[in-house]
Amino acid sequence: MGDGPEGRSGPGAPRRSKPVRRLDRVIIRFAGDSGDGMQLTGDRFTSETASFGNDLSTLPNFPAEIRAPAGTLPGVSSFQLHFADHDILTPGDAPNVLVAMNPAALKANLPDLPRGAEIIVDADEFTKRALAKVGYGADPLADGSLGAFHLHKVPLTTLTLEALKDSGLARKDAERAKNMFALGLLSWMYHRPTLGTESFLRTKFAKKPAIAEANITAFKAGWNFGETTEDFAVSYEVPPAKLPAGRYRNISGNLALSYGLIAAGQRSGLPIFLGSYPITPASDILHELSRHKNFGVRTFQAEDEIAGIGAALGAAFGGALGVTTTSGPGVALKSETIGLAVSLELPLLVVDIQRGGPSTGLPTKTEQADLLQAMFGRNGEAPVPIVAPATPAECFDAALEAARIAVTYRTPVLLLSDGYLANGSEPWRIPEIDELPEIKPDFATGPNTEEGEFWPYKRDPHTLARPWALPGTPGLEHRIGGIEKQDGTGNISYDPANHDLMVRTRQAKVDGVAVPPLVVDDPGIEAGDRAGVLVIGWGSTYGPITAAVRRVRADGGRVAQAHLRNLNPFPANLGAVLASYDKVIVPEMNLGQLALLLRGKYLIDAQSYNQVRGLPFKAAQLADVLWAAIGTLDGSEER
Repeated sequence: MGDGPEGRSGPGAPRRSKPVRRLDRVIIRFAGDSGDGMQLTGDRFTSETASFGNDLSTLPNFPAEIRAPAGTLPGVSSFQLHFADHDILTPGDAPNVLVAMNPAALKANLPDLPRGAEIIVDADEFTKRALAKVGYGADPLADGSLGAFHLHKVPLTTLTLEALKDSGLARKDAERAKNMFALGLLSWMYHRPTLGTESFLRTKFAKKPAIAEANITAFKAGWNFGETTEDFAVSYEVPPAKLPAGRYRNISGNLALSYGLIAAGQRSGLPIFLGSYPITPASDILHELSRHKNFGVRTFQAEDEIAGIGAALGAAFGGALGVTTTSGPGVALKSETIGLAVSLELPLLVVDIQRGGPSTGLPTKTEQADLLQAMFGRNGEAPVPIVAPATPAECFDAALEAARIAVTYRTPVLLLSDGYLANGSEPWRIPEIDELPEIKPDFATGPNTEEGEFWPYKRDPHTLARPWALPGTPGLEHRIGGIEKQDGTGNISYDPANHDLMVRTRQAKVDGVAVPPLVVDDPGIEAGDRAGVLVIGWGSTYGPITAAVRRVRADGGRVAQAHLRNLNPFPANLGAVLASYDKVIVPEMNLGQLALLLRGKYLIDAQSYNQVRGLPFKAAQLADVLWAAIGTLDGSEER
C-alpha cells in the first residue's frame, strides 16, 4: 500500500478493521461520457498500479469524436486495466469491476460482464431523461435486472459536490471532479498508492491551484468514503508481481516507439528528423518527439501526408535518420514517395499505427489490415522490409530494429504497430545502454573505384547497400531521382537488361536482410514429441494468442506457438517450421492477410481465424479455436 498524508495508509483516518481479501488478478473497466475523464482516471490508476509493482495491461477505448453527444451509447468512453501478481499478456476478456458513470456506460458495457461482477454506478445520473436517451424503459438499478451482479449505487455527483461545497467552484466545475472521487474509491478498494496521484494533479493544474486542490479533495473523499461506508465491506489486495530484476516504468506503445527512435539516433550518431502530419492514432509520436530537441530531434508538422514524407526523405538525403509517422490512409498517400525512397536507396522509417479502415474507417479502433498494403502498395517492384512489434514495450525494440535495417541496407522500412499497442500500456524494463544495438551509418568519404571516381550505386558485396554520400562532400557529387539508374555509375539508364538487373538487385537486398530465426514455443520438441497444431500470429495478436495457448496447455491440450516480428523478409527457418506441423492456425485482425502470404510462399494450408471488430481478440475465444483444431486431429470432441 502507498502512504497517505502524515504517513497514514491513505487519505484520511487510519484504516478500520474491514476484511482484506487477497486476489491474484483483477480486471477493472472505467466507463462514462467522453467528457467524464475516464481515460485520465484509468491512466492514473494504471500509473499507481505500476508503481506498486503489479504486472498490467490496458485497453483504452474511446469515440473518434472530440466530444460525442453526452449520455449516448456512441459517446461512451472506457478504459480497461488488468493487473496481477504474475505475468499477464492481455487487458482481460471480461471485467471483474465496472465503474459506470451514467446509464449509457452501463448499457454499453453490461454484455461484457460475467455473473458476479461488481458494478459501481453514479446513481445520481440515472434520471428518467438519461434512461430514455439510451432506450431503458425502466430503471435497471431498481427493476431487478442486475440481480446477477453485485451492485453498488453510489451518488458520486452528490458526494463530490458535498466534498467541494467550500471550494468556491461553480457547480459545473465541481461536478467534473467526480471521476477523481471514483478513482479515490477504487484506490481504497485495491490498496493503491495515493501520493503519486496527488502530485500529478498539482503538476497538471499548476496554473489553476483551486482546480488542483478540488480534484485532490474529491480524490481523498472517495478514498474515505470507501473506508467508512457499509456498502463496501471488503477491500482487496493484489500483491506485486515477481518480474525480472531491473528498473521498470509503465509505458504505452507510442511512447516506447518514440523512445526507440531517440535511442536509434543516439546509437547511430544521426540527427532524427520527423516529418509528419497529425493523424489518429499516430499523433502522440509527433507530440512526444517534439519535446526532445536536446537529443538532436527535429520535428516538422507538415501541411499534409505527402509533404511529411517528402521532407523526411529529403532529410535522409542530407544525412539524417528520416522518419514519418501515419496510419493506413496516410500510407496510401505516401506510397509514391516510399517508391522514390526504394529507387534512391536511402534509409527512411515509415511508421504505420494501423486503425480500422478502409478510408476514414474507425480512427480510434484497432485493426491490423495494412499488411498487404505495406508489402505491395506501390507501383512497380518496390520491396521494403517490414517490422512489427508484439507488445507496447516491444515498440521500443521495433523502432531500433527498423532503424538498424534502414541504415545498414539503405532502404525504407515499414514499422507496423496498431491502435491497441499504441494506446495500451505495460511495465517496461528500462534497458542498459550497452544492451542496445550499434547502428553504423558508414558515410562515403571518397572515391570508390580504381579510376578515382565515385559511383553512387557501387554496392557493398555483403548487404548490397549503396554508399550514403552526404551532399556537399567534395568529389562525391552524384545524380539522384526516380528515373532508373545504371548499375554502379548511377547514370540515367533505359536499358532493358540494366532495369532487370536493378529490380532483381533491390529485391535481393531486401531478401538478404539479416533477421533473427523464428522461435517456436513447443514444450514437446525436446522430447521429440511435437504438438500437432501450430498457432502463428504477428503484431498485437501476441498477447491474446499466448494467453489462449496457456489456457489450452493448463487444461491438458498440446499446441505450439510462434510469433512473427519480421514480416519482410520472413525468418529463414519459417518454411521449415510451418512444414513441421499438421495444422497451422493464423489469428489476425483482418480477413487473412498473413495467411494469404504464408499459403502463397510456402504452399501450406494455413487456416485463418479472423476478426475485424475494432477490438483485440479475447483469450477465451482463441482457446476455443485451438481446442477445435486439436479435436480435428485426434478425433476427440471439442472441449
